[in-house]
Amino acid sequence: MPDQLLFAMEVTLNGLMAGVLYALVALGFVLIFKASGIFNYAQGVMALFAAATLVGIMDGQVPFSHLINAIFGTDLHHFGWHVPALLAILLTVVVMIVLAWLVQRLVMRHLVNQEPIILFMATIGLAYFLEGLSDLMWGSEIKTLDVGLPQGINETIDQITFDAFGYGFFIDNLDIVATIIAGVLVIALMAFNQYTREGRALRAVADDHQAALSVGISLNFVWVLVWSLAGFVALVAGVMWGAKSGVQFSLSLIALKALPVLMLGGFTSIPGAIVGGLIIGVGEKLFEFLLGPALGGATENWFAYVLALVFLVFRPQGLFGEKIIERV
Repeated sequence: MPDQLLFAMEVTLNGLMAGVLYALVALGFVLIFKASGIFNYAQGVMALFAAATLVGIMDGQVPFSHLINAIFGTDLHHFGWHVPALLAILLTVVVMIVLAWLVQRLVMRHLVNQEPIILFMATIGLAYFLEGLSDLMWGSEIKTLDVGLPQGINETIDQITFDAFGYGFFIDNLDIVATIIAGVLVIALMAFNQYTREGRALRAVADDHQAALSVGISLNFVWVLVWSLAGFVALVAGVMWGAKSGVQFSLSLIALKALPVLMLGGFTSIPGAIVGGLIIGVGEKLFEFLLGPALGGATENWFAYVLALVFLVFRPQGLFGEKIIERV
């Protein structure tokens, strides 16, 4: 088999793995948009906040230690213990649920039936607030996140592909774990959305706030629920990206890569987020491999946005999105 074809196969597999990580972030956008019509600009910062909180809890770091030391002249940094990864994840989930309740209570409750642009601007403010809160609570330095996930080359795949093709594929164990977790999340979220009472309430609120209120659905409960789910998805995405590249400011920018994913898959489709993520992941890797050298390289930085622009021109609702028809 030609070497170039083998390289392309390896690049495609790695693109699929990268696409799953993009899709994880896009899921948080879809959940909130389906339930409330809000494009949550803060989703990427929520992933950063969740990952930083997880690291802080695991390391036994004192929250707001820099602020406490500056005010009282103390030298507090750590409690002196380390929390096991599983317990720290559970505690972080609790923190994200509390955050969801606060967002609903202090912000979203006052913006019911407001124009979409007002809701969008509110999430921009929320993003910058959470970014500052994260730095204030846990510090702004780059943090290492280790929850015991396997990393490095998968020896089994390397050996199997070497025996079959004479060339071993480099596939990261962390990407494989992310793929499995994303698949489980998608199945669980689709089942929740279709077959549970809360999922039906969530869809009813998405269709019409006032009609949902008139039949006894609590808008407050639904919004807390959907922001909690989005916070959990942000935590999972933050763990995957944080374990891969460290917990730092750039983690919040993964939301920007999720935008083309949403444009391709559709803002209201959970499966669309996954399919869009896979298309972007594979597309940008193959494009860089095939045409990157001829175009000067670094095509991964812009390929996804150009592809999204094409979709906006010819199919603005995305592959799985609902076509919007407005009657005058």
